[in-house]
Amino acid sequence: MKTKLRNNLLFAVSIITTGVTAFAQAPVAVKTAEASIDPANIRTHVQFLSDDLMEGRYPGLRGGELAAKYIATQFAVAGLKPAGDNGTYFQNINFVGMKAKADETTMAITAGPANSAGNVGFSLKYGEDYVVFNPSLTATVDIDAPLVFVGYGATAPEFNWDDYKGIDVKGKVIVCIVGDPPSDDPKFFGGKALTYYGRWTYKFEQAARMGAVGALIIHKTELASYGWDVVKNSNTSEKTFLRDDKNPHLQAASWIQLDTAKKLFAAAGLNFDEQFAAAGKPGFKAVPLPVQLQAHIASTVRPFQSPNVVGIFPGSQKPGEIGKDQAILYTAHYDHLGFVPGMAGDNIYNGAADNATGCGMIIELARAWSNLKNSLGPAGLPHSVIFSAVTAEEQGLLGSEYLGQNPPVPTAQIALDINYDMVLPIGTPLEANVNGAQRTSFYPDVEKTAKSFNLTLVPDHRPEAGGYYRSDHFSLSRVGIPAFSVEEGTLFEGHDHAWAETKFKDFGEHDYHNFTDNFRPDWDFTGNAKLIRFGMDLGWQVINSKKPITWNKGDEFEAARIASQKQ
Repeated sequence: MKTKLRNNLLFAVSIITTGVTAFAQAPVAVKTAEASIDPANIRTHVQFLSDDLMEGRYPGLRGGELAAKYIATQFAVAGLKPAGDNGTYFQNINFVGMKAKADETTMAITAGPANSAGNVGFSLKYGEDYVVFNPSLTATVDIDAPLVFVGYGATAPEFNWDDYKGIDVKGKVIVCIVGDPPSDDPKFFGGKALTYYGRWTYKFEQAARMGAVGALIIHKTELASYGWDVVKNSNTSEKTFLRDDKNPHLQAASWIQLDTAKKLFAAAGLNFDEQFAAAGKPGFKAVPLPVQLQAHIASTVRPFQSPNVVGIFPGSQKPGEIGKDQAILYTAHYDHLGFVPGMAGDNIYNGAADNATGCGMIIELARAWSNLKNSLGPAGLPHSVIFSAVTAEEQGLLGSEYLGQNPPVPTAQIALDINYDMVLPIGTPLEANVNGAQRTSFYPDVEKTAKSFNLTLVPDHRPEAGGYYRSDHFSLSRVGIPAFSVEEGTLFEGHDHAWAETKFKDFGEHDYHNFTDNFRPDWDFTGNAKLIRFGMDLGWQVINSKKPITWNKGDEFEAARIASQKQ
């Protein structure tokens, strides 16, 4: 213990002496609290949360409930005050789980009256050719509707792009391509970077808003940034929906294989490659297809509750004073994909990296903030520090969506959200990706602080994957809260870029959303500790800042922030 304490104090002193800016430097108490962050503690939490006992941490099932209770207990041990419902750490959310019955669900493409080729169509195989779920939350639904190809399925007025222009899709089924229209111009659909228009969630949402009853997203690995196995594993298990969501919903939300799409277009008498190319060019017009989708979707319907876990260190500002609190919020999702009953061999999606790592990190971060709070004496923290482990991220960021709509303090009083999601424990990073921070007024301070932690900020190494729109910070940004995730780059101590790139590639191809995302004894959590020290330093600056953090002028989330401040 003496050796450990001495090392921590030496580490604190070294950070203080290497700080490069007055704003990046924090009081000795902060640096001492940061130095207390122990990689071994993170390891312990990750190992427990990814144990088979947790059964893949699926929302509303035993394993998910156990994980939530474990995290709440750790929050209590750290001294966080409950910030959930009725004086608890749990913010209970009403969900409905929908799982298509593979042996009863059918889908076929049939000839329409305008099909001069006389093709009688073909049946699709569930899981191999397509996956489907029913967001309308009914046990069964039958569809017999014409298909319309709407290109990329995007309505983006800022880019003068509307794939639905001049076409009525009410009562029909749309067919669209995953991703954005191709662009090399960062000012047009983000260039190589994916925008929200390219996300599958947007395409289903927009199709429903336009009155369609169904949607078929054409999967292409290069555009989606993941293979069909990820689509299959993520969509043949139960899908979760907010029970009380009043937005319009499809009756059939489906993905189809690329080869299946080619067969569909051939049945319609069209060349897929020609239509695919046309869809990526300005002026594209939606194409009614002379074929029908006939589908019977039978689902198991499971109403349930699953909680976000929320705790708070209240700030010293007077409670209830609108605009007085400027809280820092830390988030990570604790849910994963559960398990496959009756399957031989390893049937549990343990989700060790995704996202037991993020949960272990915010639990240890809460303990460090507790140390800091206790060291500050009666003055306490100037503003609140909030922690939330959210549920149902894998189901479309639903837990964080609910948190954003029902925050423990008013939205306008949350200055910043820092999120941790799937931080591979492979060593000490010399680079960090804070994609989204550059969209805020806080970014210059993030840059300065990164330098003091020997971290070079690098852009998202896979912008085409649209990472900003795929984790829980996005839900917070949608309600106006400046938000971003802290992730590793591809340079680590003792290794070159190629080493890390190989590690990430291997994980993505073999372990991501697979049964092999298991805890590994050789994992090195020093980098995870470094990134939460970095996040703690940023959080201290946030709650001591004399000026509010804003979205950059013209950013897509600026209007939501302004609106929240008027409430």
